[in-house]
Amino acid sequence: MAAIELDVDLSERYARSAQQSLPAYERVKKLVVDQISAGEWTEGAQLPSENQFVAALGLSRMTINRALRELTADGVLTRLVGVGTFVAGAKSASPLFEVRNIADEIQARGRRHRTDVVSVTREESTGGDGILWDAAGATVFHSVLVHYEDDRPIQVEDRLVDPEQAPEYLSQDFTEITPNDYLTRVAPLVRGEHVVEAVLATPDESRLLQIDRGEPCLLIRRRTWSARGLVSVARLVHPGSRSRLVGEFGG
Repeated sequence: MAAIELDVDLSERYARSAQQSLPAYERVKKLVVDQISAGEWTEGAQLPSENQFVAALGLSRMTINRALRELTADGVLTRLVGVGTFVAGAKSASPLFEVRNIADEIQARGRRHRTDVVSVTREESTGGDGILWDAAGATVFHSVLVHYEDDRPIQVEDRLVDPEQAPEYLSQDFTEITPNDYLTRVAPLVRGEHVVEAVLATPDESRLLQIDRGEPCLLIRRRTWSARGLVSVARLVHPGSRSRLVGEFGG
């Protein structure tokens, strides 16, 4: 696919946006996301070089580099060393080492997030899932949600929560607020743990994700703690064909 060319109209749009209060790199990010969302820059298209962005928008290379680097981390772009920067494919990116709100991740990619609530219930722990609360008979809150990016289901979230730390959990409208957002407010995170596996989804998960039973999935088992102890354990299932995990090392 031919490389994208920066035209005068794009430069003028950036100049008009400069009246906003956002930092320059954020305005560049919004400009790129808007072009992709509008279908002007399509999947696989090669973006102009950093030098071309610098010349067209009158910004420093550091500003352009930061904007493109952050869009790459968000999964909007993909960068190949020695080749260039391209509009990413349909896979959604999730951070491997951070506990972030999935709604924020999706919206940062310029996409629309929505949630289907499958169930939110009060249950008794069987004691068989020792990764959570060992004592059989302990009360837990249990929620099962499906998160969508635009109209594609990209995650089944199956979560158990400590009622003592989130007593109003059952009364939340999880079509308006995510469990992550609510729990972060009432039981601020001090520690988290991720275990990542390649799995086949259960029949119910396959149905909710609208995938074939044999499609490989990425499973993140996530435990989070507040200062008072373990808050929740979540089973997060992502279709392998629609998801990737991103982590960074070093300073």
